[in-house]
Amino acid sequence: MIDAHLHLDQYTDIDEQINRWQEAGIIGVVAVSTDLRSSHRTLELKQRFPSFIYAAIGFHPEQPLPSESDWNEWTELVKQERPLLAAIGEVGLPYYSAEACAKLPAYQERLTEIAAIAADASLPLVLHAVYDRAETALAILQQAGVRQAHFHWLKAEPAVVKQIVQCGYYISVTPEVCYRERDKQLLSLVPIEQLLLETDGPWPFAGPFAGKLTTPLWLLDSARAVAAHYGRDIEQVKAVITANTKQLYGAADRVV
Repeated sequence: MIDAHLHLDQYTDIDEQINRWQEAGIIGVVAVSTDLRSSHRTLELKQRFPSFIYAAIGFHPEQPLPSESDWNEWTELVKQERPLLAAIGEVGLPYYSAEACAKLPAYQERLTEIAAIAADASLPLVLHAVYDRAETALAILQQAGVRQAHFHWLKAEPAVVKQIVQCGYYISVTPEVCYRERDKQLLSLVPIEQLLLETDGPWPFAGPFAGKLTTPLWLLDSARAVAAHYGRDIEQVKAVITANTKQLYGAADRVV
C-alpha cells in the first residue's frame, strides 16, 4: 500500500523507518512539505529513495505566508525540480489558525497562484481545506483548471463532498476511520475509486492508536475499516486504493 499523505521530513531515523515500512509491505509514501526548507528536505529524501517517495512541495496554510524571497525561490524550485515532483502540497486555506484566518483573502490569493502553477505544470494539488474552506478551495481549483487534486483528511458538508467527487478529485481518510463515526459517514459519499488512505504522520491519533508513533503500517487497519464499510474483500480494497494512488501520483520513480 501507499501512504497518500505523510510528513516524512518530520520523522527521526528516517532510514530505519523506511526499512521497517518496506519490510511490512508499504511500497511508497507521498511525502508532503510545509515550507521552503521542508520542500528542499523532501527533495533530498526523494533523491535518496527515488522508487519509494512521491515528492510534493508546498507551503502549509496554517502558518504565516511565505516571505517574497521564499515564494520566489519555491516557484523556481517547482520549475527546476519538476522531474522529481509527483505533486504540489501541502497547500490550501487556513481554518484552525486564528492568525492565518485573519488574513484569509491573502491566503486565497496565494492558493490561486499555486493552483495556476499546478495546472501549468500538470501536477496534482495536495489540499488542506476543511469545513467551509473546502468549498472555497474547490472553486479556486475549478477556476484555475486544475484537473487533479487530493483533498486530504477532508471534513466538509455532504453537498461539498459530492461536488468534489463530481469534479473527479480524490479524497482521503486517516486512521480515524477505524474509530470515528464522522469518517465512516464520509465513506458513504465517496466512491472507492476516488478514495485514498493516509496517516498524516507523524500526527498522533486517538482510539486504538493513542500514545503510539504514527506509522504507514496503520494503513492496513484503515483498509479493514474501509472493506467493512463497502462490503468488499480486504485484498480487493488494498488493490483498488493502491491503484487510485498510482493513478493520481504516477510511478514514484517516473521521470517527466
